Amino acid sequence: MKTALVPLAEGFEELEAVAAIDVLRRGGVKVVTAALGGDRVVVSAHGVALQADALLENVLESPYDAIILPGGGKGTENLLACEPLAARLRRQKAEGRFTCAICAAPTVLAAAGVLEGERVTCYPTCAGAMGRPVEDVPAIADGLVVTGQGPGAAVAFALAVLAQLQGAAAAESVAEGMVVAP
Repeated sequence: MKTALVPLAEGFEELEAVAAIDVLRRGGVKVVTAALGGDRVVVSAHGVALQADALLENVLESPYDAIILPGGGKGTENLLACEPLAARLRRQKAEGRFTCAICAAPTVLAAAGVLEGERVTCYPTCAGAMGRPVEDVPAIADGLVVTGQGPGAAVAFALAVLAQLQGAAAAESVAEGMVVAP
């Protein structure tokens, strides 16, 4: 079974996190949510409290087929400040596994040094922090990197990640069941 890690930091964008968790689980991916900090309950950018499966420090070293970073301004700041996560993202890339981020969180991939020549997208106001050209599209899968533009693209982003992990047919099946155009 394919596995994915979704780190949750205070101030994360809830729509982006929940869409990724939901779509991937519908598609047969084992998703582990992990809280940065010492409490498994993490409060989102808009005050929604989610209980993570684990604390990040306890699951960070496990192997994952994908690491998926939800955005959100404060959430992204907290992800950027987590050096163990940056180190894990670098290891993920070295192992030839997927790194995925949406909204402001692609800046975490850029800061960790895991982007090379891949095409990427991000939240429009974060484009300057990427240090590279950014495309104005909802989601892009290029090589082992999947990026999404923002909350409105959360399902498209999640389906793009699912297609990379489980194949296009799985993503199309989940999209059809959700009444979403793939």
